[in-house]
Amino acid sequence: MGTQLFDLDGKVAVVTGGGRGIGVMIGRGLLRAGAKKVYLVSRKSAELRAAQEELAPLGQVETISADLSTTEGIEELAAELASNETAVHALFNNAGANWGASVEQFPESGFDKVYSVNVKAVFFLTRALLPLLRAGSAPGDPARVVNTGSVDGIRPPMPGMNNFSYSASKAAVHMLTRHLAAEFAPDVLVNAIAPGLFESKMTATLLTAGAEAVGQHLPLERIGNPDDIAGLSVFLASRASAYITGAIIPVDGGISTLR
Repeated sequence: MGTQLFDLDGKVAVVTGGGRGIGVMIGRGLLRAGAKKVYLVSRKSAELRAAQEELAPLGQVETISADLSTTEGIEELAAELASNETAVHALFNNAGANWGASVEQFPESGFDKVYSVNVKAVFFLTRALLPLLRAGSAPGDPARVVNTGSVDGIRPPMPGMNNFSYSASKAAVHMLTRHLAAEFAPDVLVNAIAPGLFESKMTATLLTAGAEAVGQHLPLERIGNPDDIAGLSVFLASRASAYITGAIIPVDGGISTLR
């Protein structure tokens, strides 16, 4: 029974920001758990091709290039998914943008771009896919929406980070997760993961001293690895989490416990 709790057999999942980093980690975990099909979505076709090639040995991987910072991009993605599938069982809103600048130099565009991708796209894509998600719900195993927040949306970032719009946007994602969870229950469960330090393009500057050296300063004395994301993603997409909605789950090695 324990294995069946985490079995994703027959499920169709959509992962935005699926061309690299945490998106690939999520996709890999879902396929290893038996997902029938995983759609990887990103603006960058080259990254999608590389991710598909990497994950294809694990199961069926489809890719869709879409710009989720625009209404048109979201509508095109929703239409393509609706033309291919009668139901979606899990949507991972993982696409993200960042911007760094000092308080004095931080531009309005740094808020507009980040909020368009990190917050608005989460709301409007989830709404657009709601019919497919409701079609994917089953008694005792509702459809899932899993949003990627951040530890930076739980506690202030480290001094000097200067990612003001990013941290604010991720706090917004956390509240939006709770709001949508209340709105969609019991048909669709909505939860969020709040990652800490993982190797990705977004964290490359933070890890210039090396993953091992940086990790020693964290409570669990290491940065995150792909299995940390994969395990939590499978849990939140599977029947094992069927009684959880509106949760924000840090996967951060204990960073959120630091003062």
